[in-house]
Amino acid sequence: MSEVIRNRYEFVILFDVENGNPNGDPDAGNMPRIDPESGLGLVTDVCLKRKIRNYVETVKEDEKGYQIYIKEDVPLNRSDREACRNLGIEETEDKKVTDALKKLKKSDPDADIKLRDYMCENFFDIRTFGAVMTTFVKASLNCGQVRGPVQIGFARSINPVISQEVTITRVAITTEKDAENKSTEMGRKNIVPYGLYRAEGYISANLARKVTGFSEDDLELLWEAIINMFEIDHSAARGKMAVRELIVFKHSKELGDCPAYKLFDAVEVKKNEGVEYPRKYQDYTVQIHEDQIPDTVEVKRMI
Repeated sequence: MSEVIRNRYEFVILFDVENGNPNGDPDAGNMPRIDPESGLGLVTDVCLKRKIRNYVETVKEDEKGYQIYIKEDVPLNRSDREACRNLGIEETEDKKVTDALKKLKKSDPDADIKLRDYMCENFFDIRTFGAVMTTFVKASLNCGQVRGPVQIGFARSINPVISQEVTITRVAITTEKDAENKSTEMGRKNIVPYGLYRAEGYISANLARKVTGFSEDDLELLWEAIINMFEIDHSAARGKMAVRELIVFKHSKELGDCPAYKLFDAVEVKKNEGVEYPRKYQDYTVQIHEDQIPDTVEVKRMI
């Protein structure tokens, strides 16, 4: 792998949805998430990180150093056991693993650090986002809690969005009994006609150096994953989704040159004059006020 990153970064992601549900809320019948006070649409950080993980998993296919820790249908303990086996613990039952971990801790005080380092070296999402790997509840030793250098906040739409419920017809009948009485069934589909969303993120070179070893190669893969995170994840439920802008701020040093909010405030996204109901990305104007950005901070539009 390449060397660990040496510069702090902030970034802004702009993505839109057309006739789809970008992030359903299971507590609200899977309707699109909306801030009840402002009417602005929401997409959780967990949803965005899931897309990034899926992209990396697809392009790397479990290549060494680029495995994914949090993935569908794979228990976390299975990955934790890989780290244990790396330290010579081969037991298969949780109690035996717990006892072996306690014994190992007494003989090797740095065993927990070795476990953590193994997980960071082998799992891209741990190296990037961090993870809580305390799955052996009663063990005095576990794979650790890692604070990742990359953090992404909730995405929020630029303007209020409408959650529209569309009635659909299905010609396939579920049971033989139902088929005797009807030839179609009705259903519901919740969509946002159009919404432009903005998410903001942070990358700490300090945490990368001290904890996870997040590298320059990892950084390039992260940008690639963000730009393409919807391209391999299309579905009828999510409609047409695309990342429209990735604006990156690169500081000149590890701890940065200015507060993050100043850089975020320099990116203005506003609806064009005369547009009452935005229905496409071209209904907005994105402007970067470079006079508000210190000369030591490099700005790059990745798309």
